[in-house]
Amino acid sequence: MVTKTYGTVSLERQKAMSGLEFVKGLASGVLPLNTFAQTLGYDVVEAEDGRVAITVDPTGAHLNPWGTVHGGLTATLLDSCMGLAIQSMLEKGIGSTTLEFKTSLVRAITPETGPIRAEGKVLSCGRRVGTAEGHVTDAKGRLLAHGTTTCLIFPS
Repeated sequence: MVTKTYGTVSLERQKAMSGLEFVKGLASGVLPLNTFAQTLGYDVVEAEDGRVAITVDPTGAHLNPWGTVHGGLTATLLDSCMGLAIQSMLEKGIGSTTLEFKTSLVRAITPETGPIRAEGKVLSCGRRVGTAEGHVTDAKGRLLAHGTTTCLIFPS
């Protein structure tokens, strides 16, 4: 098992890799995960062309005042897996950023829910705009949330 590290990847190093190489590097631990992943405790666990999966084990640190997992965690997981799925489709020297995303929370998440998984899949990836969808599920495969994103694609 590879121990994950946290930090940033220099722009020069990013430009030298295709999007798929970059995202696979995050999943394998060759590249550091962003520090927000460390703060929230999530991990990029799978990456292939047009698809990325992220997992987290919700804890008491993720709770809102009502005792359920804050919707911001779910939104972050969806934004991350969908955006990285789009990035996985891009050539060297090309980047992307979220223009907008929508999240629908379907079922409450608590620490008792256990591990959750967010999976993003590309719907369309052109020269300037990419779109993707994402789903968050529990270990039993129950849908907890879903979303869509639109990302701007640009030379980095």
